[in-house]
Amino acid sequence: MTESRGLVDLSISEAASALRRGGTTSVALTEAALARIKETEPTLQAYATVPADLALAAAESADRELAAGSDRGPLHGIPIGVKDNCYTRGILTEVGSKVLEGFVPDYDATVVHKLYAAGAVLLGKTRCHEFSCGGSQPPTRSPWDLTRFPGGSSIGSGVATTARSAFGTIGTDTGGSIRIPASINNLVGMKATYGRVSAYGVVPLAWSLDHVGPLTRTVSDNALMLGAIAGHDPKDANSARADVPDFTAGMEEGLRGLRIGIERGYFLYPGVVDSVRAATEAVITELADMGADIIEVSLPELELTRETLITIRMAESASYHRRQIREKGHLYSPGTRATLQMGQVLLATQYLAALRARERFRSAMQALFGRENLDALISPTIPVPAPLLSDVRKPREDMADGETPTDGFIHHVYPANLSGQPAISAPAGFTPDGLPIGYQLMGRPFDEATLYRIAYAYEQAQDWHRRHSPHVYN
Repeated sequence: MTESRGLVDLSISEAASALRRGGTTSVALTEAALARIKETEPTLQAYATVPADLALAAAESADRELAAGSDRGPLHGIPIGVKDNCYTRGILTEVGSKVLEGFVPDYDATVVHKLYAAGAVLLGKTRCHEFSCGGSQPPTRSPWDLTRFPGGSSIGSGVATTARSAFGTIGTDTGGSIRIPASINNLVGMKATYGRVSAYGVVPLAWSLDHVGPLTRTVSDNALMLGAIAGHDPKDANSARADVPDFTAGMEEGLRGLRIGIERGYFLYPGVVDSVRAATEAVITELADMGADIIEVSLPELELTRETLITIRMAESASYHRRQIREKGHLYSPGTRATLQMGQVLLATQYLAALRARERFRSAMQALFGRENLDALISPTIPVPAPLLSDVRKPREDMADGETPTDGFIHHVYPANLSGQPAISAPAGFTPDGLPIGYQLMGRPFDEATLYRIAYAYEQAQDWHRRHSPHVYN
């Protein structure tokens, strides 16, 4: 293995430690990541734009600061990728669409500002589905199987982290778009509590459902990234006024006394394939062996989530794009335009009914956690492994109103977007064909630390996160 490949295999925690003991430099880490981008991009297409000169200049600055004793924290000098729906001052931001072709923002999204403040090096902008709801051109490929769907809509973020062309990445999650690529790519993805991370400067899909969060290769790396980007932002009307703890504190305390619920009727229903069900049951058994109490629960209101979330998403997306659809409709891809235009025919009464249904669901979820004294709910992240790309390219005329090609396997991730609770996806194993499987934990609002504690305990008991995809190294 070359020196650069050895560097990109480091976790964020390992790279940060190496920087501080003089074992490497930010420039070396950045050059290694840029070399991986050059090596993998012709096949994987994870990046929309890579401002290499800016990244190297930032790395040089980080090295000078660290040498002078100025340490901004664990992300200082670490190369990170950011989803292309996040505004970046002076850097192309097209959100996967010809509608914004050539657009260069004059300010940074708050999440980008916070990464800069933490000393992170911005490697580039990772590809996303068009406005987070359409397809991707050129198509981003899965490092695990080039014929498989790499997850959406934070496709580039998941692929870049897996391919070692970033040490960690930022994604967004409106209906699972952090957790799905995490599950499909054998990563850790956190959708924190709604409002925990500012969405200011992020092109919205549906503002009352949108979340911003990290994708990483380990649980501790994820906790470090969330700590850097979380916090109240007066520029975001939906930003929560909540203290930001050290999310890594207490991760090693074990699971004794924690209560983890499983709602089998909804999350382990017949549509869950055998390999995913078996992997999830194995995780549950392991957590129980480590001291957690596993509680069988029932929540009929889960059946509300799909129709409710789709209605809210369609209405809010249509509202945001209504002017651009009129003026630049020909520049949208046909699939994206059709999805957005369907939202324009929804009645205000339908949207208001969906908002009321969401409050009913939130109340039911809160009551369940209180009644059973739960610390988390566990489930598969998605009920199937990564489908073939050809299977998700279902003709739109064969779909129901508001349906997307991936609705079948986002059944499990919708609830946490609707309730706003934190939810994490982490590696649970592999199918017989070698495709990653993820499990999901949903927690109490603003209790991401407990989800990290559970996921870290399981991570230490197995080596799933250490496995490379077949296309990481040729």
